[in-house]
Amino acid sequence: MIHQELNGAINSQIVNELAASNSYLAVAAYFDSLGLKVLSNHFFKQSSEERMHALKLMRYLLDVNGDLQLGAIPSPRGEFHSAEDAIQHSLAQEIQTTKQINGLMALAHRHEDYASISFLKWFVDEQVEEQASMNELLLLVRQAGPNNLLLVEERLMRGGLASYDGGDEDGKED
Repeated sequence: MIHQELNGAINSQIVNELAASNSYLAVAAYFDSLGLKVLSNHFFKQSSEERMHALKLMRYLLDVNGDLQLGAIPSPRGEFHSAEDAIQHSLAQEIQTTKQINGLMALAHRHEDYASISFLKWFVDEQVEEQASMNELLLLVRQAGPNNLLLVEERLMRGGLASYDGGDEDGKED
């Protein structure tokens, strides 16, 4: 059975993931309002991914006979001053999520909950990719500047981001 402290922390993380999903919806809407449909779609996909993370955590609690308690989801930030601001906000959110996931992993280790350690490893690995991807997007937006965001859209359409994929140094999987 999952330790009560870890159970509570996972319930909190479910709320965090749903809040992140809503935050990405706000960013998607911001880019859509600028006519930047590729960036908008990128963040709609990010929103779906965060929701999937919440569902994965929910399923885990149910599978280990935990106590699932859904809390209130805070409203997302609604205004952004620039594309860089929106993506900087998103990167800060990913950095915060990494800290939260690391906290869950620390609790699992403290309680010697090997099933949860195994489960949470996926989230640890996922956060490496999420942070790298958002950092790369922020660098691209900074390099393009506010008047050349269509270049960022073109880059995303051509091949997306080259972020960490778990492969070898050539970026190819074994």
